[in-house]
Amino acid sequence: MEKEEKMINVIVAGASGRMGQRVGYMVSEHPGLHYAAAFEAAGSPAIGRDPGETAGWGKAGISIAEGFEAVIDQGDVLIDFTFHKATMEFARLAARHNKAMVIGTTGLTPENLAELAELSRHFPCVQSPNMAVGVNVLFKLAARTAAILGDDYDIEIVEAHHNKKKDAPSGTALKLAEMAASGVNRDLAEVAVYERHGMIGERTKKEIGIQTIRGGDIVGEHTIYFAGPGERIEITHRAHSRDNFAKGATKAAAWVVGQKPGLYSMFDVLGLQDL
Repeated sequence: MEKEEKMINVIVAGASGRMGQRVGYMVSEHPGLHYAAAFEAAGSPAIGRDPGETAGWGKAGISIAEGFEAVIDQGDVLIDFTFHKATMEFARLAARHNKAMVIGTTGLTPENLAELAELSRHFPCVQSPNMAVGVNVLFKLAARTAAILGDDYDIEIVEAHHNKKKDAPSGTALKLAEMAASGVNRDLAEVAVYERHGMIGERTKKEIGIQTIRGGDIVGEHTIYFAGPGERIEITHRAHSRDNFAKGATKAAAWVVGQKPGLYSMFDVLGLQDL
């Protein structure tokens, strides 16, 4: 008789938010995960409600608690798509309790990421600006394509999101630019151009442009252009719903539990690290 695998208990941060609702649903649909606990910030009107009913997909059988500390002992892993300041508080608490974590929050500063790398010495953590499988393939394609084409092709990135998104450019666009820059041995901090207006002069050979569009309910679109003499290559990823991000997060949650302490990416989860 085969031994039955133990279900992984998942805690969802910001359970009543746009991403929290879809993460909760995807957790409930995953055969190896159990939606064990959910929480919101103090003062949220969703506290005390069933997260599944709040999201409109059915009963989860739990109530949304107030704060991470109230539920930290109820799960094996936390999935967080909230706000960078809150995320860092959760990470500090996870480190103290050796609790696995999946972070899809964008807007993390270089200082946040440096602190997260230090904190993850005490717990396993998957952090990625985008959990979608297709986007992580796009990251690899950006680096490979840039390396093949070299300095003869100008690199530009355009990203579009809904009008509620707080950070710009998106974390995905920044990672895309970072991957492309690595392909041509450039330091993104030295060559990134985030805005163009007025008499700016000719485009420099090394710069990588990253431009932002905000409007309506666009879930997320990213295009990287490689513009060369007489031709250009465009590689685009369009997210049709938030479910791709949420589904990727559940893959990460199922993978990270049981890993050694450390900071991992979706490349590790998906086996793309060496490609």
